[in-house]
Amino acid sequence: MNTDQIVVPIPRTRIGVYGDDPTRYDRPPLPAISADGVRHYANIAVARVSGYRPLHMDLYVPPAATADRPWPLVAWIHGGAFREGSRTSLPDTLEPVGFHEHLLARGYAVAEIDYRLSREAVFPAQLHDVRAAIAWLRTFAGELHLDPDRFAAWGESAGGMLAALAGLGDRQDVARVQAVVDWYGPSDCMDETRSDPDDPGVWLLGGTASQKPEPAFWASPVRQVHDQAPPFLLMHGTADSTIPYTESENLAAALRAVGVRADLVPVEGAGHVFRGVNDMLTLVQRSLDFLDDTLAKS
Repeated sequence: MNTDQIVVPIPRTRIGVYGDDPTRYDRPPLPAISADGVRHYANIAVARVSGYRPLHMDLYVPPAATADRPWPLVAWIHGGAFREGSRTSLPDTLEPVGFHEHLLARGYAVAEIDYRLSREAVFPAQLHDVRAAIAWLRTFAGELHLDPDRFAAWGESAGGMLAALAGLGDRQDVARVQAVVDWYGPSDCMDETRSDPDDPGVWLLGGTASQKPEPAFWASPVRQVHDQAPPFLLMHGTADSTIPYTESENLAAALRAVGVRADLVPVEGAGHVFRGVNDMLTLVQRSLDFLDDTLAKS
């Protein structure tokens, strides 16, 4: 692995939630409560930034949560090459298995996060939006009966990269998480060979890596690794031709090199979005096993 192909003199100052740009947000609305007791907080505006649409989130909390028994939380971050998708959709390989229902059944609250797409705003807007959502959840954790010491970011593809970047923030930060599940996310945006104007990375950065070295640097999880990062689970299809398996392999190696737990699970023969896998539920359950282990109450 060579993470020094492009030398960029960038200070190690981590990206804030919105820097100096003030944000407004909603307080938790009244939830709809389903027959099984799950509370659904719908269309929460977690950030209102002047000139952009409000950023919304849906939150589902399992039944029987109390102040004395708060639930751990999974912040789910969708994929779509940074230019499509939303919190309301899942990949067609994942939709049929009842993904969120399995998380709730395991005792995890689930926050479905939206973020601005790459034709709406270039990076780091997407990370700002994810961080704003996590910060909102932490701000209202007590009221919502969430355990702020057991937050995880879980994303797929583009969302996997954003989950990784969220996990690599400051451990004392308001938008911190205690575990990351990264499904087949890219880990390095500083590839000078990606110059096609229609390339998702070029859309994300607003130019090529050589034209936009600073955002490319900050958009690359493999370059943000530090020894205080939370545990990572990286799952990736070995036959993924959209985002090569080596992207997760390199990130796992970088994390391990600084002493951070990084479980790398190759999904043999699987393509992007785990296409070709016959038993998606096993991958979901294995990811939940990782979260059970890393977020266990002491």
